[in-house]
Amino acid sequence: MCPWRLNASHRRNNDHGTVIATLKRSSLQLITRNICSTLLFAKLLNADVNLTLSSHTGSEELYCLLHIMLQQAHGLCICAYMGQKVDLLMSKVSQSKDWFLLCSLKLKLRSHFKSTLGAILSPSSPSAGTVAGAQDSAKPQKSRGLLVRLQLQPPVAGVKCGGILSATNGNFSSPNFPGYYPYDTECTWLIVVTEGSSILLTFQHFDLEFHTYCEYDYIKIYNGVSEDEGNLLGKFCGQVFPPRFTSSWHVMSIIFRSDKHVVSHGFSASYSKDVCGGVLTGLSGLLSSPGYPDNYPNNAECRWFIRVSNHSVVSLIFYDFHLENNENCSFDYIALFDGSSMNDRHWGHYCGGTKPADIISSTNELLVIFKSDFNIGAKGFKAFYFSGECQQVFTAIKGNFSSPRYPNIYPNNINCHWTVQQPLGYRVNVHLTDFELEDRDSLSDACDYDFLAIFDGSSETDTLLGKWCGRNPPPSLLSNGNRLLFVLSADRNTASRGFHVTYSGVIPMNISCTRTDFQIQISVQAVPSLSPSDIYLGGQGCMAQVFGSAYKIISRFDTCGTKTQRRRNITILVNILYINFSDGTQEDTQEYEVQCDPKKKAASYNIITDTKLYQLQQQAVTLVDSNPEELKVVDGSEVFKMQDTSDIVFIGICVLAGILMLIAVIGLVLL
Repeated sequence: MCPWRLNASHRRNNDHGTVIATLKRSSLQLITRNICSTLLFAKLLNADVNLTLSSHTGSEELYCLLHIMLQQAHGLCICAYMGQKVDLLMSKVSQSKDWFLLCSLKLKLRSHFKSTLGAILSPSSPSAGTVAGAQDSAKPQKSRGLLVRLQLQPPVAGVKCGGILSATNGNFSSPNFPGYYPYDTECTWLIVVTEGSSILLTFQHFDLEFHTYCEYDYIKIYNGVSEDEGNLLGKFCGQVFPPRFTSSWHVMSIIFRSDKHVVSHGFSASYSKDVCGGVLTGLSGLLSSPGYPDNYPNNAECRWFIRVSNHSVVSLIFYDFHLENNENCSFDYIALFDGSSMNDRHWGHYCGGTKPADIISSTNELLVIFKSDFNIGAKGFKAFYFSGECQQVFTAIKGNFSSPRYPNIYPNNINCHWTVQQPLGYRVNVHLTDFELEDRDSLSDACDYDFLAIFDGSSETDTLLGKWCGRNPPPSLLSNGNRLLFVLSADRNTASRGFHVTYSGVIPMNISCTRTDFQIQISVQAVPSLSPSDIYLGGQGCMAQVFGSAYKIISRFDTCGTKTQRRRNITILVNILYINFSDGTQEDTQEYEVQCDPKKKAASYNIITDTKLYQLQQQAVTLVDSNPEELKVVDGSEVFKMQDTSDIVFIGICVLAGILMLIAVIGLVLL
């Protein structure tokens, strides 16, 4: 354990660009908070850094210092000590992806500055907060600490701006505000509050150069560190104020960038630490009572304003709910409003232990209010909200969907649900045409970070068909029932391209075959929008007929284009059943391969999800199995003829057996 810590204060000399800090002995304390702060501050200034460590305490303690500092900075540094260069690449010190020190592991130190780490064996013992020159180092004084000296070289262009904001609330603005901000400037602010809290960001003034896609001057706001585009909450320019944002954890980053042309007055903003409530604008998010799952405090009041994109609605689902109970829910309660204020439609007040029903807003906004009185608390509640893009139910017979922002990177920190729901009796066939998520955990080899889970039903309590991540998509899947649930879970960093899914409802049908024909039957109720001409075998000349409440096709093997194939050394008869759902504006036809083993009189069918791939497979089967010595049958007519002959022989044998039995009976009677 390293017995060091850094003094709580450091100071910067504006004339020489020098930051001085003194390390003193202390037990059981880490040392790197202000070192990382200074290094990160240098990064924000786009400055070069020359770091010199001066110690008279021995190599073990110096290495201990470097070890911890590199752990927190997550950098690849060259350590020059005692004339030897040693490459030090420190990996994460925690398996949890949620932890964050002032200098985040995810915020890699850029190549704009270089670190030269040297040990100077000359003794020095300056007091905390004083500047120690070279002459001080040469004096033979007894050392009781370690001196850290960082020389910041000013950037070539732009101005000095940005920084680390760690107070519970504060303000920041563009350079020279309310005057014009300078050309060719980039500023980064990193807001860090107490872990377990969130950050509310509000703009009081906003005036940047306008561009349709904000390519010139802009502000980017990140829900966490800015190294991962999956954390991006939005990119803004012009004179339209960004909405209020609430982070989903205790870190938020803001980047301001101006180009070399056209400047404006800039912006001013404020932030504050939120214990509960806030403005939620993500695709999905979590709401919970303060302290959950422990009892919530008395006299609490929290307000969540949920606002999603203009063309979406908000779904709110409670997973746990335990509040103080009373008849009118006037003590502790949850109140829900279908809009952004209490003047909008009131869904109701809720208390006790019964979860509120799932709520779907009529607009893109929803207001949630939690209030507790002066006594009697309870466990509280946990709820998730989803926007339309992140919570959808698909009921069409055939369709597709994809991860948010596909084919661009999906956002971090989301939990999205898609349900494919078909009529009773149907099954669901799915195929993923594109798939790229964050890779597996290298230690556990499991999908612990971002993953897609598929459940054989409509709930996460139904059978899990599997969890997939990385670039290994699931195979084509067929549900056992009429529903499938897809859940995309993404953590707080390292997002990727996402996925695209196509699905088809597999229509329930009865297919059988004899030695001479196919017999296909589909309930009219299963396809109520279709007519007999929309269902046909092989071609429209073999369309279905209505018999009572069912569509039926009875097709002899020598008609409707039935072919023979040899698969696994078994001769089978194959045809294509077409079911046309086209509405006149869009072509939409399902195709099913129907098969018959005439010897066993066994029939089956499979949906064709990729027509071109199926045709290639059929060509391959034809090339492999079309041996003239073994298979002389090229269409259904020969099989039909052979089957007709075998049937005549079978019938003849039966007739002969009947005659013999009749003769035997007559003989017994005469006797």
